[in-house]
Amino acid sequence: MRGNQTILLAHGGGGKLMHQLVEELVVPALENPTLKEMTDSAVVTVNGVRLAFTTDSYVVRPPFFPGGDIGKLAVTGTVNDLAVVGAKPLFISCGLILEEGLSIAELEQVVRSMQCAAEQAGVRVVTGDTKVVERGKGDKIFINTAGIGLVPEGRELSIRRIEAGDAVIVSGTLGEHGIAVLSAREGFQIESCLESDCAPLNGLIEFLLQRCDGVKFLRDPTRGGLASTLNEIAIKTGLGIGITESQLPIKEEVKVVCEFLGFDPLYVANEGKVVAVVASEKAEEAVAVLRSHPLGKEAQIIGEVTEQPKGKVYMRTQVGGSRIVDMLTGDQLPRIC
Repeated sequence: MRGNQTILLAHGGGGKLMHQLVEELVVPALENPTLKEMTDSAVVTVNGVRLAFTTDSYVVRPPFFPGGDIGKLAVTGTVNDLAVVGAKPLFISCGLILEEGLSIAELEQVVRSMQCAAEQAGVRVVTGDTKVVERGKGDKIFINTAGIGLVPEGRELSIRRIEAGDAVIVSGTLGEHGIAVLSAREGFQIESCLESDCAPLNGLIEFLLQRCDGVKFLRDPTRGGLASTLNEIAIKTGLGIGITESQLPIKEEVKVVCEFLGFDPLYVANEGKVVAVVASEKAEEAVAVLRSHPLGKEAQIIGEVTEQPKGKVYMRTQVGGSRIVDMLTGDQLPRIC
């Protein structure tokens, strides 16, 4: 696989290496039409009913961080993957991989967080599995979740619907999750008590879809951040995406930490934001709808889909120039979700 003979940490980071691993090794071996769509959730039809089905694994380090923990993250991440394909999430499974030595109190906290997040999202955890590995062979706790949801009749969110001129919208400020996890990992003291944005988005997304008919495509910018999400869209559509730096909603605290550490907030993970591609004539309406919901108060149009440069993302900078925003090889912050 392009010279890589062993798996690297970067293969799980949401960047170029992860996409190469999946597209050149996994998908060809398991090839089928549904898998080739490479969406956050597979949408399949069973006896005339459209179901969305997704799975994800969570290996965040540390498992507890400002604003959440691995349990909350696992439920909300699965709910969000269902919601961005237009589904109404219903049921979740939970697979726990525990390391010998994990305290019962910590496990209880994680499970309670999962239940709270499930109640908030209106879903149920209905099945699961538990395994334990020897001390030193894990990292306290890993979680795998799968989710099932119903896609309403007539609802069609697809990357194929995107065309030049469409607006690109983000539902709120970027980078809080990655920086919150990093602060917990490295022991940083951030004066403003910045927290992860981890939140179930199904309520926000349903609110938007019921009130605005111009939404064409949705995606949650998790691993690899906004930049990786936009690059995926550009590559798959063969179109360009232009964003404007001054329109990007980023908290000052995130900017300061990123500048200090040499990170780019465009590549920092989010767990409570959605990117929407919307018909240009409906963009202002979509932003107004998002801003009227508690999870979308800082929604912003950040750019548009363009004919050129094909398959590329570029940013108009605050100093009047422009630069290509490429997909990273790996991830600035590994083990972030």
